[in-house]
Amino acid sequence: MFNTKLPTQSELPTSHQLLRSTVIAVGVAAALLVTVVMPSEYAIDPTGVGRVLGLTQMGEMKITLAEEAAADAAVQPAAAPVAQAPVPVQPVAQEQVAAVPVAEPAAEPQPALKSDEITVTLKPGEASEIKLEMLNKATVSYEWTTNGVPVNHDTHGEPYNGPKGYYHSYSKGKQIKGDKGEFTAIFDGTHGWFWRNRSNRDVTITLKTKGDYLSVKRVI
Repeated sequence: MFNTKLPTQSELPTSHQLLRSTVIAVGVAAALLVTVVMPSEYAIDPTGVGRVLGLTQMGEMKITLAEEAAADAAVQPAAAPVAQAPVPVQPVAQEQVAAVPVAEPAAEPQPALKSDEITVTLKPGEASEIKLEMLNKATVSYEWTTNGVPVNHDTHGEPYNGPKGYYHSYSKGKQIKGDKGEFTAIFDGTHGWFWRNRSNRDVTITLKTKGDYLSVKRVI
């Protein structure tokens, strides 16, 4: 019978040594799990070492084979369709339906355009003003001429209930014998022409208008 010598207290590992050994063992196991087990079994390679060692490809092959086996098991042989004799179909008489004409919607009536011609005579130093009542975005074309005597003019508009003294000028000129054109109202209100005779002779002005306005009147 052999007697085994028991280790002395100094030969036993200390708590610090045991703890270090445990930590090292856990680290080695974790390293093996990440670098070997996970790539080879699940094709998961967080460190890239498994692909270098060829373990990741092994895991991918295992997963592919498992998926193919599951797909093959899920496929069931389809039953062959049973041929049935065709059932004769009796022709059904089609009832002729008369087409009903669809009424076209009536076009909305366009507003009637007005046209007027007005003549005024001004003595030297006199002024006159003719205004059209127009709604916003309404358009009018005009032409006015004198009997050869030049006048000053201002084509402008004033809004209903606008600020005192406010007006919008479309065009103006001095010492001219006529003008023609078109303007579109930028607000609801009165829009028209103001003339003043600065000569020493009487002047006759003829105004022709055509467009979408409500009324025309001489205010001066």
